[in-house]
Amino acid sequence: MPAPSQSQIASVRRFNRFYTREVGVLRKNFLDTPWSLAEMRVLFEIANGQNITASDMGKALDLDAAYLSRMLQTFDKAGLITRTRSKTDARVSYLGLSPEGRKQFAAANKRQLASTTAMLGRLKAADRARLVNAMKAIESLLAREPETKPEVVLRDPLPGDLGWMVQRHAELYFDEYGWQGPFEGMCARIVSDFVVNFDAKLEKCWIADMGGEPVGCVMLVKDKPTAKKADVARIRLLLLDPKARGMGLGRRLVEECISFSRAKGYRRITLWTHKELTAARAIYAKLGFVKTGEESHDDWGGKATSEFWDLEL
Repeated sequence: MPAPSQSQIASVRRFNRFYTREVGVLRKNFLDTPWSLAEMRVLFEIANGQNITASDMGKALDLDAAYLSRMLQTFDKAGLITRTRSKTDARVSYLGLSPEGRKQFAAANKRQLASTTAMLGRLKAADRARLVNAMKAIESLLAREPETKPEVVLRDPLPGDLGWMVQRHAELYFDEYGWQGPFEGMCARIVSDFVVNFDAKLEKCWIADMGGEPVGCVMLVKDKPTAKKADVARIRLLLLDPKARGMGLGRRLVEECISFSRAKGYRRITLWTHKELTAARAIYAKLGFVKTGEESHDDWGGKATSEFWDLEL
C-alpha cells in the first residue's frame, strides 16, 4: 500500500483546523458553559451511559487516567455527578449525574442542538445530505473497530437514488471486474427506461437503506414494457454495496421481487446476469431460478459471460 502523499496529509490537517474552529473546539468554555469540550464529552458519556465506570470511560475515550480523575474530582466538587458502589464488587463505582448535573447538562445539550441546527440550516437540503453522507464516510473509514451495523430498511427510491444506482454500479463493477464506460451507459439506459415506461401497478424499485444511506437496490419490471397485463417480469440492477454484504440482504431483495411478482399475477420471472457474479448467481439458484442459456462478450473492456435465468411462478 503506497504511503499517504504530502498533499493528502496537508488536506487532512487543513480540514482539522477548519472544523475545530467551526464547532468551537478552540474556545476555553464550550457552548458558553464552564466546561471544555473534553469535559462536556465526559458529561455526555455519563448522561447517556449505563453502569459506566471511570475505567470504562477512559478506555472508550482514550483519556489519560490521571487527567480523567482530576476532571471527575472537579465534577464531584461542583455537585454534578454521583458515584454508586457496585453490589457485586465494592472496588467498582458507577458514575451518574446528580439532579444539578442533569439540569446543567440538559441546558448545554439544548444549546448544542441549536448550534448544530443553525449550522445545517445555512445549507440547502441537498447540501445537508452531502455533508451528512461525507461525515458518515469519514466515521466509517477511520473507525478503529467496526460498529454494529444499523438496521436495513427497504424503501421506494427518493430523488437522487436512481442516479446513485447508475453511479454505484459503474464504480463497483469497474473496481471489481474492470467493466468500463459502455457498462455504465447500459445501466443509465435501464434506469431511463424504467422512468419513462414506469407502470406503478406492475413494476417496482427497492432501495436498501442502512442508517439513511443507500447500500443496495433492485428493480422488477415488465419484460415487455408495452405489455398491458402481467405475464413475464424481469429483475434488473440488483446491487449490494460491500458494506452491506454478508447480511442476507441480496436474498431479501430478490425475495421481494418474487413476492411482488406473485402478488401481481406474473407467471414467470426472467433475468440477465453474469458468470462472474458468483454471489448473485448463488442467490438465484437457492431461490429456484434455473439457468437457461449463456453467451460471452467483451463489450465493457473485459471478458464477461452473460447468463439467462428463469423462475416459473
